[in-house]
Amino acid sequence: MAATATAAADAAPDSISPRRMIAFMAMVFGMFMAILDIQIVSASLSEIQAGLGAGSEEVAWVQTAYLIAEVIMIPLSGILARILSTRVLFACAAAGFTMSSALAATAANIEQMIVYRAIQGFIGGGMIPSVFAAAFTIFPPSKRSMVSPLIGLVATLAPTIGPTIGGYLSHAMSWHWLFLVNVGPGIVVTILTWTYIDFDKPDRSLIDTFDWTGLISMAVFLGSMEYVLEEGNNKDWFSDERIVYGAIAMVIGGVIFFWRAFSAKVPVVDLRAFANRNFAFGSLFSFVMGIGLYGLTYLYPLYLSRVRGYDSLMIGETMFVSGLAMFLTAPVAGRLSAKVDPRMMMAAGFIGFGVGTYMISGLNQDWDFWELLVPQILRGCSLMICMVPINNIALGTLPPERIKNASGLYNLTRNLGGAVGLAIINTLLTQRTDNHYARIVEHVTWSNPKALDWLDTVGSAYTAAGLDGEAVALKKMAGIVSQQAWIMSFIDVFMGLTVLFGILALMTVMIKKPQAVTPADAGH
Repeated sequence: MAATATAAADAAPDSISPRRMIAFMAMVFGMFMAILDIQIVSASLSEIQAGLGAGSEEVAWVQTAYLIAEVIMIPLSGILARILSTRVLFACAAAGFTMSSALAATAANIEQMIVYRAIQGFIGGGMIPSVFAAAFTIFPPSKRSMVSPLIGLVATLAPTIGPTIGGYLSHAMSWHWLFLVNVGPGIVVTILTWTYIDFDKPDRSLIDTFDWTGLISMAVFLGSMEYVLEEGNNKDWFSDERIVYGAIAMVIGGVIFFWRAFSAKVPVVDLRAFANRNFAFGSLFSFVMGIGLYGLTYLYPLYLSRVRGYDSLMIGETMFVSGLAMFLTAPVAGRLSAKVDPRMMMAAGFIGFGVGTYMISGLNQDWDFWELLVPQILRGCSLMICMVPINNIALGTLPPERIKNASGLYNLTRNLGGAVGLAIINTLLTQRTDNHYARIVEHVTWSNPKALDWLDTVGSAYTAAGLDGEAVALKKMAGIVSQQAWIMSFIDVFMGLTVLFGILALMTVMIKKPQAVTPADAGH
């Protein structure tokens, strides 16, 4: 422990050697692959389903298996990095991710695909927190205005452009390339990180006190939570016995995990980082940013596919705007972070996010690329303006020996925010659609003259074409009612997100302005 802390403390000179810069950039690219792989597949599940002859419920597990495995590994990576060293953990994770990507491309049936995706998610999850930890360990505070925007950009850009890349690959080639695209870069990342990472030394003495009970309970707790959140809405929550069993497992696993976290000599996850006020608030904001990041990456494609009838490639082309906005805003956010109070940046970002979601309140069935352009630009710019100061506030003042563990917790909050956000959004969409449908149907009755006139006009046109005009008109009217109920439910969700980000903007006043980096012995 002492050796690790000393190495970390000594690892932040005023200038960074080319060796460490190469190692860090390779790590950033590895993290980009791991995060991208979530959304690159989600945009093309229908192609995978057709290719493997799977059912709709089975193919959903291609995503769920990855997310469950990843969410277990992310907090575990902190203790593993201390035991193995960042070099061994990251290089092995990159190699394992590359091999499991190749295996996923060779899957002959849905069962094999689910197993390979679980392996891919678990191993790949080890790369994500390591990058955040390295950024705040090897770079001095004077360099963080350059580094923080980079990792913030990768963490937010990857899931945003995932649908674009996934749609292009599955259309231009085949679904196999969703996984094969990782192989070449993965080999390069593995070689570079194994060769150049020298940030720290392993502490094998931690193996003797490793908390296996804590590990198993954490896996049950987080895995069950991710399953319940992912599958709950599709299975009508507690009406399904599997969701009930998952919730029971989550509670039991959670109780044992938190008990071990505070009683074990060397816990799997050290929750004491939350005693740092800025880390606690940074993690809270990261949680909500996960809702905004993954929620909107889900909502826009859902609207474009269900209402506009877009395929995955057209959705990707429309969604590309947010990614471009993030890319262009990253250097600006970096410069601002060195000059502006991070609380002001966060408030501005949250307000921009809220304005973007409020603009969607005028949504209708004709909205297309141009109507969604400004809200998407606001979303992309605001994400970067928020993410950079949140990273700095959460991790920038922790003592070096706490950063590896805290980085895993911090990244976990963003993933859990996305999972919780998607569960809430899906549930709200389902409930609000049913409510709006019922209210619209009350007005579309045989006693409504306008409805009867519309049915007569449309029915006559189809009757003249030799069809059963009355049946076709009724079917079309039912489709219009369903579509309007959908659109109104989308508006409700976007208004809810507007309120959420407005509250967050007000909460920024509760954060202490970060001062100099905490000394290495301040956490004891």
